Amino acid sequence: MAIEGLAASRVSTNGIELSVHRAGQGKPLILLHGFPQNHRCWEKVAPRLAEEFDVIVPDLRGYGDSDAPEGAAVYAKREMAKDIVGLMDALGLDRAHILGHDRGARVSYRLALDHPARVDRLGIIEIVPTGDFWAAWDADLALAAYHWTFLAQAAPMPERMILADGPGYIDFTLASWTHGKDLSVFSDAALESYRAQGADPARVAAMCNDYRAGATLDRRIDAESRASGDRIAAPLLFVWAEGGFPARTGDPLGVWRDWAADVRGCALANSGHFAMEEVPQAVLDAVLPHFREA
Repeated sequence: MAIEGLAASRVSTNGIELSVHRAGQGKPLILLHGFPQNHRCWEKVAPRLAEEFDVIVPDLRGYGDSDAPEGAAVYAKREMAKDIVGLMDALGLDRAHILGHDRGARVSYRLALDHPARVDRLGIIEIVPTGDFWAAWDADLALAAYHWTFLAQAAPMPERMILADGPGYIDFTLASWTHGKDLSVFSDAALESYRAQGADPARVAAMCNDYRAGATLDRRIDAESRASGDRIAAPLLFVWAEGGFPARTGDPLGVWRDWAADVRGCALANSGHFAMEEVPQAVLDAVLPHFREA
């Protein structure tokens, strides 16, 4: 179900096929979604971005209409970043801007660390790096981000529990992470696509495997990067919601300054976790100047 104005295709990359949506001209800008969503989370901002950029919006592996391989290791963000590098190769792109939200932002910063020559400018929405987020946990954050431990439990326990009422679980998750604690910010088309994922055993398994990788491989790889002194070379814009997860970690902008040489950022008022759907104009006001500077 493509966003209006974007053309849909399938692209072979890194041993799988990704569902990809594209529109616009100019410098390539790749948008990477998070959990429990897919490309539709960009529907309120992608058409405006396509007025100035060549906007490319894939479904990450395991989400939307992309392939959903089995196993947790294949959802390590290092592997998912290779999907995006392969996508760029298939499209003939040497470099691109990258903008990621939630799990897509984790793929984005790993892409910038592992493949610095492929990233012009980087945008991160609503996360701090995986290892830093785990390190920030206290009781309040553990209750708010319970899904990090729930989804990471061994298969098939979380899959079976979610599939008892997959669409209901998706609705609960979406509503509880918004500023207004309801579903009013999501379009009917977006909700239909998100709920469909919650009813699909292959997609539910993929989402759980995404978090299993986050709790193990991603955390370890982040620690290795820190120990090696790896730094993100691309200019980095960090946007977080006043009512989102990073805001609960203390100094989220300071966390990113430990990872990158050139960091700027801003907090978004009246938004929960799903900023692109809750406050799309504020997101555009933040990201457009950043990517225009290239």
